[in-house]
Amino acid sequence: MAEESAARCHTSALQDINTVLQRFEHEGMSFLTITLPSFGKSFEEALDLGVTSSGLFPGFRFGTRRTAWLPRFLGGFTSQVFDPSSGYLLDEPNYDAILAVRQLTLMFGKIHLPCSDVRVRRAYNSYVECEHEVRMNDDRLSEDDYSDFRRMSNMLFGQSFEAIDQKVFDRELIMPKHGPGSTADKLRGNAKYRQRDWPVRLQEIFPWEEFLAPNSSFVSEMQESVNLVEPEAEMPVSVISVPKTLKTPRIIAMEPTCMMFMQQALNATILDELRKVYHLNRFMDTRHQEPNQLMAMRGSREGSLATLDLSEASDRVSNRLVEAMFVDYPHLLWAVDATRSRKADVPGYGVMPLAKYASMGSGLCFTVEAMVFLTLAFLGIERSLGSRFSPQDLERFVGEVRVYGDDIIVPVHCVSMVIDSLEHFGAKVNAGKSFWTGKFRESCGKEFYNGEDVSIVRVRREFPSSPKDAREVISIIELRNQFYKTGYWSVVKWLDSEIRDVIRHFPDVLPSSPLHGRVTFLGYTVEKMHATLHSPLVKGYMEVSQSPVNTLDDLDALLKFFLERGEYPLFDPKHLERSGRPVAVDIKPRYASPF
Repeated sequence: MAEESAARCHTSALQDINTVLQRFEHEGMSFLTITLPSFGKSFEEALDLGVTSSGLFPGFRFGTRRTAWLPRFLGGFTSQVFDPSSGYLLDEPNYDAILAVRQLTLMFGKIHLPCSDVRVRRAYNSYVECEHEVRMNDDRLSEDDYSDFRRMSNMLFGQSFEAIDQKVFDRELIMPKHGPGSTADKLRGNAKYRQRDWPVRLQEIFPWEEFLAPNSSFVSEMQESVNLVEPEAEMPVSVISVPKTLKTPRIIAMEPTCMMFMQQALNATILDELRKVYHLNRFMDTRHQEPNQLMAMRGSREGSLATLDLSEASDRVSNRLVEAMFVDYPHLLWAVDATRSRKADVPGYGVMPLAKYASMGSGLCFTVEAMVFLTLAFLGIERSLGSRFSPQDLERFVGEVRVYGDDIIVPVHCVSMVIDSLEHFGAKVNAGKSFWTGKFRESCGKEFYNGEDVSIVRVRREFPSSPKDAREVISIIELRNQFYKTGYWSVVKWLDSEIRDVIRHFPDVLPSSPLHGRVTFLGYTVEKMHATLHSPLVKGYMEVSQSPVNTLDDLDALLKFFLERGEYPLFDPKHLERSGRPVAVDIKPRYASPF
């Protein structure tokens, strides 16, 4: 990668390669996964500021007198972006050099490897500290703050909230279905349809008779098996860590099955109504990232739009703030509160009450946080302009404001007040991933500089040593194909040889092929024709996985049939025998279509 990047930029990377080899030998994997990414983040910060400084690039020595403003490492690339003698951004920096620095330093930053126990413990400590900060911020906010928030929220979402409130009252929610994810009560697949615990808080607004029974004729039969759980006996969410980076894991919370079930019903109904309001479709989304990415590209080229990212986004959304959002819609507020878990079981801390609305893992978390952040963004914009908005004023910002989860885009001239608004209400803006002063922008996984795409390819897993390392084989093939699409031909050639050392069959295929093969612009390999369909076939590796044995029958099977939605055919033929996410993934050689 370094050699090919150097060739593109007409420089040498020999010394940089030696530096990486030496430091990797002494520092180990953390050099690639923690130290190098910190260099890449410093580089992005310098791009945004338009100048380097001695406070950036920690752990790397700066150059000699002529290059005193740039680190020695990757100096052949950074000198094509910044003036070595002053540190200021060049008038016409080399886009290939920008991409090279980011690719070389950031590509191992999110590899799926377990964090050390110390870092996991530190992440749990941060989760608990965040909870204390949410409580403190709740007490600090005034009634005027909540009133302003409620006013702006009603201006944005009032029309939708009225319709949802009526649907909750009329009991016309979109029927939920169980998802594939893990839950706090450890029910998987078909077992979720057999669950009989139902909190009293849910029963008061969403009776189990309407959601656990296939129809009313089964209610009397199920009466004795359903367990109504009092609030004090409710199961807490289970807080766990999952891989994110080697520096810190991601902390999520697994909801009890019954809560996740009804969260999905309410979430589907909320989204259905939000999408009916034209201006909301242009301000926020929960399905498509492309609008945010296109706006980030425009912001990098024109300098008119800022991209903001939040740290611990979901964990910093206060439940009191969410209550203020829905307080004028009593049935919707009741539904949101009833489907919210109030306690969390945190490793090392035990069960604790929650001041946050919900952690990542809740079926409502992503939608609710997006609505909260959009409201706070418009509060900041309103304050920056110095006058209260009317509903008509919102239309002026179509194409200038958009929220996808915690990825926020706002006009640059309002960004300081938007940040103040977000942080005043408890959010925490991630300065290292928020950009507005230079020509670099990032949103929803895409990065741009002056309108040019400088997004990188990331290594997600360690390389495989045999075909038995199925996930690693799939990952390295995906890595190879991503590099091919970005034009790193030498890297692709090297990866091809690495892959062929592990697996026997590695044919040329199109991206739509069910086989894991070499994607090329030159067509596909044909080895034989199908005996009856007379279509091309080629031998390659196909992912083979089998869901665990998890049988379902009687009224629970009937409930699953009524709850499933989608086009025919609805089910795998053996869906009542096996269900849930596969415990293991395997790959097998098969003849299949190359396209």
